[in-house]
Amino acid sequence: MTLKLCVAQLNFIVGDLNGNVIKIVDAANRAYADGARLLLTPELSICGYAAEDLFLRPAFMQACDDAVKSVAQQLAGLKGMAVVVGHPTGGDSRTRSVAVQSRFNAASVLCEGQVVATYAKRELPNYQVFDERRYFTPGQGVCVFEAGEGEGRVKVGLLICEDAWFEEPARLAQEAGAELLAVINASPFHVGKGYEREARMGERCRATGLPLVYAHLVGGQDEVVFEGHSFALNADGSVTGRAPSFQENVFPVTVDRSGSAIHLRAPIEPERSAEADLWDALVLGVRDYIGKNGFPGALLGLSGGIDSALVLAIAVDALGADRVRTVMMPSPYTADISWIDARDMAARMGVRYDEISIVPEFEAFKASLASKFAGRAEDTTEENIQARIRGTLLMALSNKFGSIVLTTGNKSEMATGYCTLYGDMAGGFAVIKDLAKTTVFKLAWWRNAHDPYDTGLAPIPERIITRPPSAELRPDQKDQDSLPPYEVLDGILERYMENDESIEAIIAAGYRVEDVERVTRLIKINEYKRRQAPVGIRVTHRSFGKDWRYPITNRFRA
Repeated sequence: MTLKLCVAQLNFIVGDLNGNVIKIVDAANRAYADGARLLLTPELSICGYAAEDLFLRPAFMQACDDAVKSVAQQLAGLKGMAVVVGHPTGGDSRTRSVAVQSRFNAASVLCEGQVVATYAKRELPNYQVFDERRYFTPGQGVCVFEAGEGEGRVKVGLLICEDAWFEEPARLAQEAGAELLAVINASPFHVGKGYEREARMGERCRATGLPLVYAHLVGGQDEVVFEGHSFALNADGSVTGRAPSFQENVFPVTVDRSGSAIHLRAPIEPERSAEADLWDALVLGVRDYIGKNGFPGALLGLSGGIDSALVLAIAVDALGADRVRTVMMPSPYTADISWIDARDMAARMGVRYDEISIVPEFEAFKASLASKFAGRAEDTTEENIQARIRGTLLMALSNKFGSIVLTTGNKSEMATGYCTLYGDMAGGFAVIKDLAKTTVFKLAWWRNAHDPYDTGLAPIPERIITRPPSAELRPDQKDQDSLPPYEVLDGILERYMENDESIEAIIAAGYRVEDVERVTRLIKINEYKRRQAPVGIRVTHRSFGKDWRYPITNRFRA
């Protein structure tokens, strides 16, 4: 006998309760028509993940409760259909200084118009981008419910995300009679995370002797991206189904029973490269940030350098050429090959391209400040003036036409402060904020060899990738005039910032003392800049966003 279930791997919008309800109801009706009798939606699907301090508003919590009831009522006519819906529930008592929580990250099982069971997440993550203990109280119970009809009925143990990374919740579900584990999730993407999940859930299967279905969210939400990649595992931990990554999908899984043994069958998407996942994460992050926030398009400064070239390619793959505008803003120090390559790339991508010289504005600024700067040589002050002129022009175009400015700074620059406040940092969304410079180059080569969105192979002129990086703010400037080689810088950055290694440990790993001291000092003294940077897409396990909360005033040497 068999049970057919479906995973509603959908892209929800935080706070759009009516829209989220429509998505769930539509997926349930489609799944039911295809013969499914169980639908799993992701964690907190009713409200979207993560709703952050919306959870503290009583009106929001009440609206979530009402939305769950609405789903139950609209699906009441689906006889024998169980739908698992993720939602917050409960409330708290608060004063200005104290909050006593009784809020839960929950999931309810809806069947024929009724809430037949509710489960509260037991393990609340409070690391990396997670902050669930701020909002929720750990659950205590176990939820095992029946799904299917007749001899095809299966006892399903319900878990929520972090619960499945620990032994006890799954073991308790098994002891309560579960024959299949259903894990609903909203777990942000970083490179390699999808296959790490498969491996850890395989451990859970082998420990309990139960098969498992992992239902995951897809979509971009502010700085995080959820990649989908839902999957099904048999009791031995082997992958028997894998949904597409970075796209919505109502993913079917067939549960076959032979006596007491249960075996799962589902479509299996092939494994993907890290670069393919990374590209799709950036594209989805841009598309959803711009789309969900209602911007008509995107605007960026195209310099002829590698960073702006990569951002342009991502933006066109995300939005289409007709919604992306580029502006080249040459200064007295802009090399001819920069505007030649910028024109070339804009033509390859089919986007609008404008040139606005900043020479008149730059000369005007210098004239205005000449008497105040008398007797002092030109330095980073004049370099920053150029960057700020460009930022002002881009923001003026954004204000006039409504398109959001995409900044083009990378993680290596954000770490070391090799960027200008109110200059190249001016904008609304930092697309490659979490990409180290060495990764920028790798991804540019990858995109030139692949065309995942049918916008054209080799969009980035090869010279942009191979020429030495330069901010072009003074004659013959090169990035390495001010920074160690990027291979060195990025190696130190990964160890110190992402993995919390000490200065001494990094030196012991073979890096020069002066390089380690220099890079770690720059990371520390530029915290004030990062606090004022636009939000950007997180693609590593630790980004300069919610993962990184260091004091600006700080004399500790790590």
